Amino acid sequence: MFGESPASVLTAVADFAADRVASLAPDWSLGATVEPGVFAQAAELGLFGVELPVAHGGLGLDFGQRVRVFAELAAVDFGFAMSVVNTHNIALNLVRIGTQAQRDAYLPLLLSGRHSACTALTEPGAGTDFGAIATIAREDGSDWVLNGEKSWIVNGRHAGLALVFAQCGAVGDRNGIAGFLVDLTADGVTRYPIDSGFAMTSMGTGGFRLEQVRVPADNRLMAPGRAFKTILTEINAARAYVAAMCDAMLEAALREVQAYGAGRMSFGKPLDTHAPWRRLVDPVSAALAACQAQTREACQQVTAGQDAQKLRHTQIPELLERR
Repeated sequence: MFGESPASVLTAVADFAADRVASLAPDWSLGATVEPGVFAQAAELGLFGVELPVAHGGLGLDFGQRVRVFAELAAVDFGFAMSVVNTHNIALNLVRIGTQAQRDAYLPLLLSGRHSACTALTEPGAGTDFGAIATIAREDGSDWVLNGEKSWIVNGRHAGLALVFAQCGAVGDRNGIAGFLVDLTADGVTRYPIDSGFAMTSMGTGGFRLEQVRVPADNRLMAPGRAFKTILTEINAARAYVAAMCDAMLEAALREVQAYGAGRMSFGKPLDTHAPWRRLVDPVSAALAACQAQTREACQQVTAGQDAQKLRHTQIPELLERR
């Protein structure tokens, strides 16, 4: 796939989603595990390196094109798309800010699909308040020793590598937070799956406990004073591409509803010609169009290096209230 045009990449991803992912997604929704071969196929398409430069084994696409790629996947299975993009994000961080030794150690594993990866921020007692994380990192000779717990982590149940954010100073000190590359097969790591009202296996949702986990000093990816701002910038970008993925998922669902309404006969005419049906479907269609317009604007701002947080839109809730 290297050197391919964005259009050809999108076509290949759409075919993969329709032919392979769609056939497996129903089983994943019931708790089946994603087979390693599916990740290998995703790797062959370059999905773990969409935004990475070609020189580092990636496809060399930009943020906006990345958004379109993962929206194609999300339209078929949102969880699988989230799993793949989270591994991709760790690979991208390795290229952008990692050392050559870190890239040599981990990029081949991630880009080949042999290892999945995760970003570990959330804890049982710290979610949106990232500065309150209580996972602690303390220096011990040439290592750091990590203790704490991370929960609700995409890929947490099977990732081989995690970017773990831990407090090197006092809890509550944002400038004390650092990011460490942690081998989740290491001694002292205990992981567990997380499910809610539906299976979350394709997203790999899980958590893990860290008890006296030793991490080489060379595995620190983000230093204190830098990690907090860096990850918040990434989260702002993530809000944009996740919104696009949600839009794609809703659009796929709406297409199914519309197809059913056009084909299902009720009282001698198609269901979608009945006013009660239209009162349910039309506001959703209009709200989706408004969401897609806002998402496109946000993605354009992220691509241009601007702050998409400042976007405001009042039309969407008004459209939904009309139901």
